[in-house]
Amino acid sequence: MERARHDRLVEADHRHLWHPFTQMQEWLAEDPVVIDSGDGVFLVDTLGRRYLDGVSSLWCNVHGHRVPEIDEAIVAQLGKIAHTTLLGLASTASIECAEELVRIVPAGLTRVFFSDAGATAAEIALKMAYQHFQLRGDAERKEFVAIRGGYHGDTIGSVSVGGIDLFHRIFKPLLFPVRHAPQPYCYRCPLGKTWPDCRMACADEVERVFEAHAGKVAALVIEPLVQGADGMIVQPPGYLRRMREICDRHGALLVCDEVATGFGRTGTMFAVEQEGVRPDILTVAKGLTGGYLPLAATLTTEAVFESFLGPFESRRTFFHGHTFTGNPLACAAATASMRLFRDRRILAGLPAKEEALSRALAPLGAHPHVGEVRRRGLMVGIELVRDRATGEEYAFELRAGHQVALEARARGAILRPLGNVVVLMPPLAMTEPQLAELGRITRESIEAVAARI
Repeated sequence: MERARHDRLVEADHRHLWHPFTQMQEWLAEDPVVIDSGDGVFLVDTLGRRYLDGVSSLWCNVHGHRVPEIDEAIVAQLGKIAHTTLLGLASTASIECAEELVRIVPAGLTRVFFSDAGATAAEIALKMAYQHFQLRGDAERKEFVAIRGGYHGDTIGSVSVGGIDLFHRIFKPLLFPVRHAPQPYCYRCPLGKTWPDCRMACADEVERVFEAHAGKVAALVIEPLVQGADGMIVQPPGYLRRMREICDRHGALLVCDEVATGFGRTGTMFAVEQEGVRPDILTVAKGLTGGYLPLAATLTTEAVFESFLGPFESRRTFFHGHTFTGNPLACAAATASMRLFRDRRILAGLPAKEEALSRALAPLGAHPHVGEVRRRGLMVGIELVRDRATGEEYAFELRAGHQVALEARARGAILRPLGNVVVLMPPLAMTEPQLAELGRITRESIEAVAARI
């Protein structure tokens, strides 16, 4: 019975669905895992097999699946109203969510603009920064600086400030020009230097971009501490603080995209806290609702907000919005999720979990086919190489990371490959023994693939 149901669903999937970031010709030849339910930090497929959710259902699940407090918050909200607009009206759920969010973000970020995804939050940040300077009469500040290897979503604006050629190259004719600075990728330094002897030359390059376009840059857009989608590239200590100082010297806004790094992923509630940085604009999504419902937010300061104030006829309004802005169901889930951080003292328990995962992955540090194990908090990227001594990469067509993910799946864990990088980003709710198990499965899967390719 299970097999018949599974086969019917796979046939329907192959007939109708177009999956994101997926080569569909190959997908149509596969028998995919079809997730049917969740249980804590496990996913359960249509054949009854259980998998550790090693990537938090694409980096968004925080407290596990079927969390009673979040379930109950959504059900309670359903008993009131599922959706109402914020255009010309206010809503209880969005007000309470905004209050809770402002309590936990860095001090001074007091204004919340809701949307529905990380990409829309980034798009809002760009438009907000641009219009802020136009309204102030600083009309020359129309340009943006971003970092190679960055990822901020898939809308045209967010792709413009993105920096992953594999994803973004084909759309170049559609994009607005952005000044991109070299990536702080110490393992494969684009400047050919070595940390720490380089004295953070990549940060110097960012400053040179600002100097070359003095008075024209509206904002620098950056993922703080970790560039997630390009393979968990961990920035050297002090890099983010340097970015804040550069923006301050040159009168530009700092936009920090914490869609992936926010809500405890790097060990603190927000990554910027680790270098004492307060951005002018902060974007959050993914973990905001605990991974339950689509909700994002772009937060900014009173100084930016006040630029938009004026009489109706001044046309200083921020002309941007979405049908589901501040959706009450999503806001109720987010409020419940944020309160769980406090009630369960989640951040206090993270150091021991980070250490458990680090211990489990430690043997990979000397593996002949692992170039580097990068970790910040519970965000991990394991870079696979053909030759550790030379750093020679596996050929793209070998799909080394994908093969490791398939091996892990057979052993009971879901991992996510980013080219030759195997990504782990487990829910914060995963226990120390479960993290040790996830690490063991990852090691065994890498060893199995390395032995045959």
